[in-house]
Amino acid sequence: MNYRTRLVTSLGEIGKTDWDALVHLQTDANPFLSFAFLDALHETGCANAESGWQPQFLTIWRDAQLQAAMPLYLKSHSYGEYVFDWAWADAYRRNGLSYYPKLLSSIPFTPVTGARLLARDTEASAALLAALCALQKSNDFSSTHILYPPADQAEALQRAGFMLRSGVQFHWMNQGYRDFDDFLERLERKKRKNIRTERRKVADAGVTFRHISGGMATEEDWRFFQRCYDNTYQEHHSSPYLNLAFFERIGRDMPDNILLIVAERAGQPIASSLLIHNEQTLYGRYWGALESVPCLHFETAYYQPLEFCIARGISCFEGGAQGEHKMARGFLPTKTWSAHWLAQPDFADAVERFLERESGGIASYIDELTDRNPFKNN
Repeated sequence: MNYRTRLVTSLGEIGKTDWDALVHLQTDANPFLSFAFLDALHETGCANAESGWQPQFLTIWRDAQLQAAMPLYLKSHSYGEYVFDWAWADAYRRNGLSYYPKLLSSIPFTPVTGARLLARDTEASAALLAALCALQKSNDFSSTHILYPPADQAEALQRAGFMLRSGVQFHWMNQGYRDFDDFLERLERKKRKNIRTERRKVADAGVTFRHISGGMATEEDWRFFQRCYDNTYQEHHSSPYLNLAFFERIGRDMPDNILLIVAERAGQPIASSLLIHNEQTLYGRYWGALESVPCLHFETAYYQPLEFCIARGISCFEGGAQGEHKMARGFLPTKTWSAHWLAQPDFADAVERFLERESGGIASYIDELTDRNPFKNN
């Protein structure tokens, strides 16, 4: 098909028009795949060579037209991935082998399912996958990891020799609710009562909320959000991944995809959450508070966003990584996927056996969660 393969170290080499045109062709596209989001991560220093996320985007071209691409990074660590392989890295180290650098296809710091094999058609997709297999075998990489691909792409990767790993997230689905009370009426009585109690505690504390789109967010709003975001990491004795320049940039470059929720008391902001959305899905991302108010986290990060979904007719709210507590608030378990290839045969065999055991545990866990469905008449 006269394809040409090229590794791209900057999205500027492709350009916004060509990149977004390819993304918009994908069934499983989302705002995190957009040029605006990825370029903001790279250009503000959040995900670049210095931070251990060296862009190595794999691209397929025919003449001057981009046919296929994969967001791909050369990683020198495993931070910011949400699919944990620290034990694999440690096993390599204990046996005198280097686990890093590794290849990783993912959206940095973003555990959201979406297309990883971006292609104009099935032939270009096959060419992209063949190029990935050739790349990983011809270089000194310990492994390749594709995180959060959709199920059909996970199956294609498995056919190409990757091992699949499953996980669980919790997603809320809009059943055509008229308003928040209509949603609550579908829940079991105890769950409904607990949510109303939690919301009343926040209201009785005198907390009110502002919903701000990216285009309306001021520099002051972003600076306050950054304080909240940094404080969350400090409370968990960790270092934040993202900086003020990144948040300001996505607010400017993708304003229609941004929802900033600010909680205020006595006219002063005390907490905030940041969410990304398109017409179909709301993605919960970050939250933080500078004051302690009972149940403020649930209101700011879940109940206010749920009201936004119902008002906008958004069909799904993905609440982020992990969080079994979300089930009590109407979120249901959803299986996620990752795909892995290890160059060292002995380690690949060991990981494959581990993943077989883990997969059985995940399946049993999902069955157990399904039996605890929070909705009535289930």
